[in-house]
Amino acid sequence: MSLTESDLFPDLISMQAYVQQLESSRLKLTQLEQELQRARQQGIFISSSGDQAHSMAGNGAMAFDVEYARWLEEQNKQINELRAAVNSHASDTELRMIVDGILAHYDEVFRLKGVAAKADVFHLLSGMWKTPAERCFLWLGGFRSSELLKLLVNQLEPLTEQQLMGISNLQQSSQQTEDALSQGMEALQQSLAETLSSGSLGSSNTSGNVANYMGQMATAMGKLGTLEGFIRQADNLRQQTLQQMHRILTTRQSARALLAIHDYFSRLRALSSLWLARPKE
Repeated sequence: MSLTESDLFPDLISMQAYVQQLESSRLKLTQLEQELQRARQQGIFISSSGDQAHSMAGNGAMAFDVEYARWLEEQNKQINELRAAVNSHASDTELRMIVDGILAHYDEVFRLKGVAAKADVFHLLSGMWKTPAERCFLWLGGFRSSELLKLLVNQLEPLTEQQLMGISNLQQSSQQTEDALSQGMEALQQSLAETLSSGSLGSSNTSGNVANYMGQMATAMGKLGTLEGFIRQADNLRQQTLQQMHRILTTRQSARALLAIHDYFSRLRALSSLWLARPKE
């Protein structure tokens, strides 16, 4: 009876097979790293931790937070000036100058958000630049125009019949636009879920599966790119609502509206502070 090498050295053969398996795994890992490197060069970044932000995006979010804090500080100064002017029964001309300045300041925050959306759209969507209470009411990175108009109607009485009709029409059109954007976001989420769940559920070690995986990620990244457009359209709606509201109202009513808007969000921020400082049992 002749003995083979495997009979004489079983441990050696097992070790050779193990070494071959390691070598195969190393080659597959090298291939995957090359695929990831090519993806990075094409502008695609895939985090190994799942929630680790790209350094550039993180810097953009941090810069926006700083700029937003400055914007909020300046807005507080403008609102204090407006409140003093209203209480002292300043002239319409003086009020108009202050109101126009505040509206221009709102234009500035929309510009800042546009820049921030290009750097890190998820930061805006998550509302991490807002207080917890504000985040509860956040819609596509900001306030719902239709809801804000509902709050203002009772604050601005008495209104003429024409003004009531104008605000009602503005509220209706805002609601329709919000519904359309919300439906678009739902469609995007569904499409993204389908993209990420498609393909093989087996091992991703083969070169074919690696290519499919990278293609899948590239497709998903392309779809995520549309999020910036949703933020931009939502902010355009908010900006246009403020401008249209100003056209419908008198100068003094616009002043009262801006004070009411500021006070509402200021109370939300105060509510957050009280909630966070509450006694913990």
